[in-house]
Amino acid sequence: MLRFLGGLAIVALVVVIVALRVTTHAPSRPTSAAAPAIHAATLPPPPPISEDCRADAWRAAAAANRQSLVALAWAPFGRNETGWATYAPLIGREIATACGPDTPGFAAAYARWQSAHKLSADGVVKAADFPAMRTEIELRRPFVQLTSKGICPPPPADAALQTARPDEAYGGKPVQLRAGALAAYRALVAAAQAEGVAREPNILKLVSGFRGPAEESARCADGSCNTLTRASCSAHRTGLAMDLYLGHAPGMDPTSTDDANRAAMAATPEYRWLVANAGRFGFLPYPFEPWHWEWTGEAP
Repeated sequence: MLRFLGGLAIVALVVVIVALRVTTHAPSRPTSAAAPAIHAATLPPPPPISEDCRADAWRAAAAANRQSLVALAWAPFGRNETGWATYAPLIGREIATACGPDTPGFAAAYARWQSAHKLSADGVVKAADFPAMRTEIELRRPFVQLTSKGICPPPPADAALQTARPDEAYGGKPVQLRAGALAAYRALVAAAQAEGVAREPNILKLVSGFRGPAEESARCADGSCNTLTRASCSAHRTGLAMDLYLGHAPGMDPTSTDDANRAAMAATPEYRWLVANAGRFGFLPYPFEPWHWEWTGEAP
């Protein structure tokens, strides 16, 4: 009798384990055809690890990176570029190092990242490595999770939007964001100012925020949309994306995608601070545009 009861207990335990495995790994069902479930945004890695930036074992890789930093011929976003200095702060964040991009310590950290991604772990930044890193960075953005499935999210209701104060907007022009995104932006700016980052009054002001479908259509009227620099379905339509003033190259617009302009912004202490700290406030970057950040506190 005891053996019989023991057998029943074993059978029951197996059934429970199987049921748990099925419910744990079963695919979740979208809430609707138009709005599938969105994965929670994964913030960038933890703060940079402490290491010796002068590690002798990686001097050769550091020398190669020092040269390619300004000379690498590649097209990370489909447009020919020279050098990877514009992306150096983001790459450093991804590989969790505070070492400069031309140091042996950076090369050592990059080799660890290469190894984790089953790439040749030589510590040398190469064009062939970047697609894996770009995919990870981009797919953290809930907006990209939707558009990669062919879904363009609808704009928020007017009541969900708030207008920034004139002193928060570059040039004082009206800029709207969802209420939560605007509150997060204010917290981010307060932290940057408290940490002595903003060098002059206009730095980190809002250049752009919400753009509705009508405005997007007007921007696309000349047929120049769905390119690297302009899309018919932009993250700005969600009310969660913002463009920040980070300065500009001489004679250029604050949101010009000219390589020299983007490189100038990426070299600022404010951009490096954003790369290291914006995730604390729920903001994720668009790597091609240093000024563009998206709040992940609610779904698009």
